[in-house]
Amino acid sequence: MSPQELSVGLILLPEHQWLDAAGCTDYLFNHSYAILSQLYASNPSLVAKAPRMKFHYISSDLSPINASSGAPQTPSCTFDGCPFVDIIIVPGADPLAEPPKGFIEFIQTRYADPKFKALLMVCTGSMVVARAGILDGHQVCSNKFVLKMFATSGALDKKVKWVGDRRWIVDGKLWSAAGVTSGIDLAAEFARVHFDPEIVQAAKDISEYKPNPAQPDHFAYLTEGVEL
Repeated sequence: MSPQELSVGLILLPEHQWLDAAGCTDYLFNHSYAILSQLYASNPSLVAKAPRMKFHYISSDLSPINASSGAPQTPSCTFDGCPFVDIIIVPGADPLAEPPKGFIEFIQTRYADPKFKALLMVCTGSMVVARAGILDGHQVCSNKFVLKMFATSGALDKKVKWVGDRRWIVDGKLWSAAGVTSGIDLAAEFARVHFDPEIVQAAKDISEYKPNPAQPDHFAYLTEGVEL
C-alpha cells in the first residue's frame, strides 16, 4: 500500500546525465497525490491511496549545477543541511571524477539509517556510489558500455558484484539501473513494490509507458565475454 508521506532526495552531481535524474524522478512523481489529485479528481478513492511526495535537490552547496544538457539546476539543500529522506536517487556522472565534498559521508550515513528505504542508482551513478564502499559484495547494475570500458582497462572496482545482463536489480536497500532510460524502469519497479496497484496503473496511463522487466535485457550483448 502507498505510504502517506514519501521524502525523496535527488543528488545533483556535476555534469550528471539529465535523463538519468529527470526520468527516474518524474516517473516516480507521477504516482504522487499532487499529480493524481488533479488528473483523477473524479476518483477520490484512488487519489486517497496516492503518496504525498516531497523532493529535495541536494549538493555540496547551493550553487547551480550543470547537467549533461538543459538549464542549470539549483539545489534546495546541502549534504549537511538535508532533512531525512526515505529514498535517494543518484544519477550517472563521470565515474572517474572526484565526488563532491560531503557526498561520501552523506551516502554512508543515510544508507546506515534503519529508517532509510532505498538508494536508487541510475547508470554510472552506481560507480560514483561505489566510492563509499556500501556496494561491496552486492549485486549492482551500471551502464554496460562504461562497465566494458572499465573492465577491459582494469579500472573496475572488483569488490562490487557488477551485473551485465539485467536492466535493473534490487539487492536489499540498493536499487540500481543500467544505462540511462533504465532509470525509468527502476522507478517503476520501486512503485510496483511500494505503491497500490491502482496507483501504479494510473501512473502508467499518465506516462503512456510500459515498464521493462529486469530481463531479458536487449543490451546484455554489450558485456558478453567481458569479465566483470
